[in-house]
Amino acid sequence: MMSGSDGTKENSHNKARTSPYPGSKVQRSQVPNEKVGWLVEWQDYNPVEYTAVSVLAGPRWADPQISESSFSPKFNEKDGHVERKSQNGLYEIENGRPRNPAGRTGLVGRGLLGRWGPNHAADPIITRWKRDRSGNKITHPISGKNILQFVAIKRKDCGEWAIPGGMVDPGEKISATLKREFGEEALNSLQKSGAEKRELEEKLHKLFSQEHLVIYKGYVDDPRNTDNAWMETEAVNYHDETGEIMDNLTLEAGDDAGKVKWVDISDKLKLYASHFQFIKLVAEKRDAHWSEDSEIDCHGL
Repeated sequence: MMSGSDGTKENSHNKARTSPYPGSKVQRSQVPNEKVGWLVEWQDYNPVEYTAVSVLAGPRWADPQISESSFSPKFNEKDGHVERKSQNGLYEIENGRPRNPAGRTGLVGRGLLGRWGPNHAADPIITRWKRDRSGNKITHPISGKNILQFVAIKRKDCGEWAIPGGMVDPGEKISATLKREFGEEALNSLQKSGAEKRELEEKLHKLFSQEHLVIYKGYVDDPRNTDNAWMETEAVNYHDETGEIMDNLTLEAGDDAGKVKWVDISDKLKLYASHFQFIKLVAEKRDAHWSEDSEIDCHGL
């Protein structure tokens, strides 16, 4: 996903340069590929400043402005309950502001992101094998590999299909975030009665307490990123090998999700942010169908 300290590898930093900025009409300053990396001198670089009104209103999930005298964040470390460490190592601070480790984005401030520096998310990738009515695994006719399915939600904010993830609350363990976000977005847990919630919790515990694969940890190329605030995630795959656990859970869109469904995994998918890469890694690690082009199937990322 990223390479080198200046993060200039193409495809690791495209969505973070798109305009208009999500939820606004703000146009970023254009940053050509060769000038993304901070190691490249660019004296005329003049990024646009933008922080959304919803962030400036000071909700509990957002930092104050850097200029506020009462705000003295401890960057690159655990700051009270707020995790300001990056999963990609130390990031630089310039004029009191953290600097995006992947390079220039054409926009300074925080945009829609609450935290200066890294904003931590967790992405639970829940998978099962696609099966026929007799319960047999279905193989792809061309690749000959079993077809894997994952639970996808359609995001309300942009209409794109995505992994049902979300932000890590201050002081929350990643494992708790993964379970909570999946419950809220794919199973509509927030709208359930007390008894239903307890039953759901038991089934989720069974799914989330088994062996799992950490697919990716680190910086995410996200359209909300700015020069001073960026998304990082931990994408974790929980696989229901027999399908029995998920057969007993009814998918129901909730919270930020417009729709939710099981989606067949292949290279034809169009997904939000860096989710395509995460799903590709899952297919490789589970030795599942990915591409109809057998040559691509044999090589990794």
